[in-house]
Amino acid sequence: MSTHVPPAGTQRRRSRTGEAFSLLGRRALVGIPATAAITAAVFWLASLAPFNPLALYMGTQYEHATPGQREKLAAELGLNDAWYAIWGRWASGALHGDWGTSRLFGQPVADVVSERLPYTALLVGLGLVVAIALSVLLAVGAARRPGSPMDALALGLVHLAQAIPPFVLGLVAIAVFAIGLGMPAGGAASGGADPTPAGLALHLVLPVGVLAVTLLPWLVLNLRASLLEALESDAVLAARGRGLGEFNVLRTHVLPVALLPFMTVVGSRLGELVTGALLIEAVFSWPGLASATVSSATAGDFPLLAAVTALTCAAVFAGSALADACYLLLDPRVGDV
Repeated sequence: MSTHVPPAGTQRRRSRTGEAFSLLGRRALVGIPATAAITAAVFWLASLAPFNPLALYMGTQYEHATPGQREKLAAELGLNDAWYAIWGRWASGALHGDWGTSRLFGQPVADVVSERLPYTALLVGLGLVVAIALSVLLAVGAARRPGSPMDALALGLVHLAQAIPPFVLGLVAIAVFAIGLGMPAGGAASGGADPTPAGLALHLVLPVGVLAVTLLPWLVLNLRASLLEALESDAVLAARGRGLGEFNVLRTHVLPVALLPFMTVVGSRLGELVTGALLIEAVFSWPGLASATVSSATAGDFPLLAAVTALTCAAVFAGSALADACYLLLDPRVGDV
């Protein structure tokens, strides 16, 4: 009786896949309680903040209400409870899909997030794609001839971008391209009209460009270092010795090796990407989560602030875990960590 034995390569692939899922599971065991703890910190800080949530909720009616009316409404809203009790109710509701009601916008938090999240995701996604494309071009041009004018130009550009704060870079872009050249630089449509695909594309040019430039420093510098290391490897020297052209060497022996750690860096820096996107949204009045986050913080709308914080933390943890899992699957030299 014969027994079929899978090829060794198939067994290794299954083993690597199992290690990748194991890594994702362990990261989830860390990321979920960490996200919950961060949202709890939001409510704890809210209890220490010099806000009067009842006054913010009632608006101008607060001054005309009697102390008894204020006390009754505060009790109905649960504003007199300890912060951990308020957080516990919010967390329990969030687990069942109810993230509470935004007092600032007067609608469920889930509706506020669902309306604005696609705009933020579009800005972040396009900004990251453009930044990766530009960083590959700059890093390859710089690494092929270290010390050359191209290398000096690339390093000079990224160090300049690193030195300028994102909001300052956004204001410079508005002054040069919007005021100087007449490009649209506010909102997602002109004149209060409904957004259209063409209008969105035109209004995205400046915020996406500025966001991409703010991401270039750590992308280019990391990829340049990986490319320099790969270019000096024995595999590349052997390929050149066999007469393989420079383009083919880069395509088949250098970039596949250099892009693996680069992918992990992208995943680990998602926090900075989201933070930069929020700043860019504020500068360009982009209708994403940034304006809602700022408004909820200043108005004491902590259910909305906690929801945005939870989504941001979950995105950072998930991006980092997925990047490491892909690295583990693609590079056989890397073990499960």
